[in-house]
Amino acid sequence: MRAQLARIDAVLVQALIAAALSFAHLHDVASAAGQDGWKAWAYPISVDLLLVAAWRRLRTGDAKAAGWCWFVIALTASLGANVATAGLLDLEQVPAWLRILVAGWPAVAFLGGTLLAHSSPALHEDTEDVHDQEDAPDPAPELPAQPAPEPTPAPPAVAVPAALVEHARKVAAEHRNRTGAAIDTPTLRARLGVPAPMADAIVAQL
Repeated sequence: MRAQLARIDAVLVQALIAAALSFAHLHDVASAAGQDGWKAWAYPISVDLLLVAAWRRLRTGDAKAAGWCWFVIALTASLGANVATAGLLDLEQVPAWLRILVAGWPAVAFLGGTLLAHSSPALHEDTEDVHDQEDAPDPAPELPAQPAPEPTPAPPAVAVPAALVEHARKVAAEHRNRTGAAIDTPTLRARLGVPAPMADAIVAQL
């Protein structure tokens, strides 16, 4: 726990140092470019706010291309001020192109902050959901339930005398011995001379 707190404290201290130095460098560049008084202090605030807005957009996972674009722009402005004040730029004689960049920065920062803060991904998701609901086909109408078919009554059982069944077995055995195949119902009916229901009942008992 103590090691974690020490690591967090070190990161916070490093972040505060970096922010303070970058803040001071941006102030110096803006002041050298003709933005004196409170305006020179507003420039580093504007850059830091754009960095925060871009970082939050990257953390949400939505519209990462726009987030990276404005993050690089704000980071370039911060790093450019740090490099410019490291002895590579004469702050007593600032070039015209730098004055133009400093003068145009508020409009650029306002545009980036507005796009990052007000382009709500939830609005696009809601719009897509509405389009999906509009494109979905209408559900098919439910058909009325059909009544279940009535069961077909079973045919009445046919009583077959035991002697007739025994005689039918002999006829069937004789037919098998003679032809090598089981006797079928029409043949058995013809041999016995009985009606079709009784022939079916006799075959069921063979």
